[in-house]
Amino acid sequence: MAELKEAPHSRVQSTYKAREVEGVLDLYFYRPIGFRLAEFFAQLKMTPGAVTLLAGICGVVAGHLYYYRYLGVNIVGMALHVCSNALDNADGQLARLTRTESRKGRIVDSIADHLVFVSIYLHLTLRYLVEGSSPAIWLLAFAAGISHALQGAAADYYRNTYLYFVANGGRPEIDSSSRLLSEYRKLTWRQSAWDKLLLALYLNFTRQQEILAPHLKKLRDRASELFQGQIPGWLRARYQNLAGPNFFWFELIPLNLLFVYLIFREETMAESMQEVAQKWRDLA
Repeated sequence: MAELKEAPHSRVQSTYKAREVEGVLDLYFYRPIGFRLAEFFAQLKMTPGAVTLLAGICGVVAGHLYYYRYLGVNIVGMALHVCSNALDNADGQLARLTRTESRKGRIVDSIADHLVFVSIYLHLTLRYLVEGSSPAIWLLAFAAGISHALQGAAADYYRNTYLYFVANGGRPEIDSSSRLLSEYRKLTWRQSAWDKLLLALYLNFTRQQEILAPHLKKLRDRASELFQGQIPGWLRARYQNLAGPNFFWFELIPLNLLFVYLIFREETMAESMQEVAQKWRDLA
């Protein structure tokens, strides 16, 4: 009976990238939902790419609904945003469940994620402008968007490196800008325009990652040269011991600092607005 109870949980875990690189919200909310969706889509014979497209549409529409100054519409946007995140988990889980993971799928998934956040930043900025904000809000939105892109690129690079060194079969090979550039040059725009475009975007993304973490790139290249993807146990254990806690520290320190800052900022703003309201009342 114990085995029967553990079986569904272990099946969900089989669709993780690796437990250590999964966020708390993913582990206890999005991954279980994504697994059920993945099973449903597998029965419908849907491809991971189709699920990615559906996730992107939900996210882009959610971003648009954030533009309107109506709580009901905003709540619908939030619900669609949650659906987009769940589907974004489900596409990867479906690929692992059906053993159809591919580099092209990862690239398309990344593009869809970026389009979702472009929609969110764009529509929130337009909302601020319509409500009388300074045009300088464009600069703030652009800076926030670039920051988000760089943070996402770095997190993806660290996660994939961890999978390569630690997770058994998590990443059988490493994509480098030099290898991608070689593949890119072999393709022609006339015969493989779509593939060449995807590879160009992925090449640019990989170059950004390598610039952000040059020493990690050297380690990856050296390990790939020495071990040809067969990471020895001693190196796997050492990397896991050194890098594994970083994911928890990220949750504990930067996100909590941001959380505390937001609380302080909101409380200070509320106190200031209360004083303004009281002064207005006294003068009236």
